[in-house]
Amino acid sequence: MARTILSGIPVSTGIAIGKAFFVNRNSLAHLPRQTVADESVDEENARLALAFAQAEQELAAAAEKVPAELKEHRLIIESHLMMLKDPKLRSAAGKYITDMRLNAEWALEKALADLEKTFGALDDLYIRERMQDVRFVVGKVQSRLTGQDKDLRAIQGRVIIMAHDLTPADTVELDVNKILGFATVQGGKTSHTGIMARTLGIPAMVGVPDLESHVLEGDFVIIDGLAGKVVVDPDEDELTSYNELAAQFQDYSRRIIRECQLPAETIDGYRVQVLANIELLEEVAAVLDRGGEGIGLYRTEYSYLNRTDLPCEDELAEKYADLASIMSPRRVIFRTLDLGADKFIQSFGSLEEANPSMGLRAIRFCLRHPDLFRTQLRAICRASAYGNASIMFPMISGLKELRRAKALLRDVQDELKREKVSFNEDMPVGIMVELPSAVMIAEFLAEECDFFSIGTNDLIQYSMGIDRTNRHVSYLYQPLHPSVLRAIKHIIDAAHQAGIEVSLCGEVASDPFCVPIIMGMQVDSISLTPQAIPGIKRVIRQARMSDCRELLREVLACRTVGRVNRLVKDTIFKQFPEELTFFASLLDNEEHGG
Repeated sequence: MARTILSGIPVSTGIAIGKAFFVNRNSLAHLPRQTVADESVDEENARLALAFAQAEQELAAAAEKVPAELKEHRLIIESHLMMLKDPKLRSAAGKYITDMRLNAEWALEKALADLEKTFGALDDLYIRERMQDVRFVVGKVQSRLTGQDKDLRAIQGRVIIMAHDLTPADTVELDVNKILGFATVQGGKTSHTGIMARTLGIPAMVGVPDLESHVLEGDFVIIDGLAGKVVVDPDEDELTSYNELAAQFQDYSRRIIRECQLPAETIDGYRVQVLANIELLEEVAAVLDRGGEGIGLYRTEYSYLNRTDLPCEDELAEKYADLASIMSPRRVIFRTLDLGADKFIQSFGSLEEANPSMGLRAIRFCLRHPDLFRTQLRAICRASAYGNASIMFPMISGLKELRRAKALLRDVQDELKREKVSFNEDMPVGIMVELPSAVMIAEFLAEECDFFSIGTNDLIQYSMGIDRTNRHVSYLYQPLHPSVLRAIKHIIDAAHQAGIEVSLCGEVASDPFCVPIIMGMQVDSISLTPQAIPGIKRVIRQARMSDCRELLREVLACRTVGRVNRLVKDTIFKQFPEELTFFASLLDNEEHGG
């Protein structure tokens, strides 16, 4: 029996077996916390300033070592540099030194805690995960203050990297050929560790809270990126079992990769377009290598985060044009900014909102700040000259928002015409359907846009009235709840009745239990993480549309989510027994409350 089995979030599938190698541990857990004498306040502030300067130098040197083909890694490091240069964090720590006579380490820890209190309460998983970048920056300064800034040791042999958190600055000097897998305490599905692991195609776990206290340097460990486990010091039987599972997974992976460029077409001839969700340009290689037929959702938020200023039009246009041209002639759907005022405190001032996720965010925020919105719209229009670009507005709740957004887009296009700037005048305009209000008037919205994209993650949360990251109610996050299924079917039917295409994105699109039901509704395309594309395409190719329609008919007759889940599991297991060994499902949540 293993000494310990830890749980976390699997962000890159597979099995890794090897020795643990720690890149960094949580230095904040052992910080000196003490007060200083009045006459030492200036000296303590000087220590803090020196540590910030040294951390800046370290990151600047790391940025210079990033190869040109990993430009996005360099941008992440540069965003960390901008955070270090932002005077607010340093000033907040300095105030604790001056006013409360705290030593520099304790003062910086308090300043970080203040930030975490502000941003940790936000009902926005993506932004909460971006706080890890702030923690990383603070950790760099703390390591200078405490003298724990040693260089990484040369790795001997192939190892599994263990860390409190990883960023491009940590990994730029690592030899990726020696890395079997990753496991970190911090992180989420959109963290750098997950993106890097998926790009490299190696197993990874994040959000493993007890990792540092239960794993020692050199311990033999197993990263189970299928079930979300870290097995520490496995016994002989466990090792044999995992070696067999790893071999099966490698064989399965090789087969689905060989087939991944084939179209996603059922045995009886129904074709579904399979697109990818990405946020960084570096993910494009994985999209193309894994058979992605385009970008169904490009999250544009990253360019606005972790910086003290707003990106200019030229900066955005260059990035968007790069993506459009690389993917051409494949389609790229640019989702406009899906952030709120709480993320732009420096530019727009503090906004007190009890529930920011239900407040001034996404299209509401953009319409409130048309100058910011116009800058992004101009950049997307300019990029449309370099490829097959579409634009999509998030969190549309009604016709008025859609019409105002389209009016701004037309104004921007008229400006570009007068300036003789090239763009695609027929660029398709779509919306995310993710609010119950939009579901109820889907037929009206469909008459005034070119396509729908169903955002299932938010649609489920808003329909069920839950935060799926809240462990007390996460069991209610049920993608096959009868109300959710009826909402999705209504959206798809409304789109087709209006003669427009409809796509579905979110974790549902990566779930082999859910995809056959969505196919039964005759969705035109699905958009998912690049890593999941080969397996889902294989599921589609082995399915029959007639079976999908029959399963949908049976599911829609069920009145409870428990009955739906049992029916779907029994049916899909019989059809795809091999695939389901290597997929985690959203249906694994407890079946309560509906």
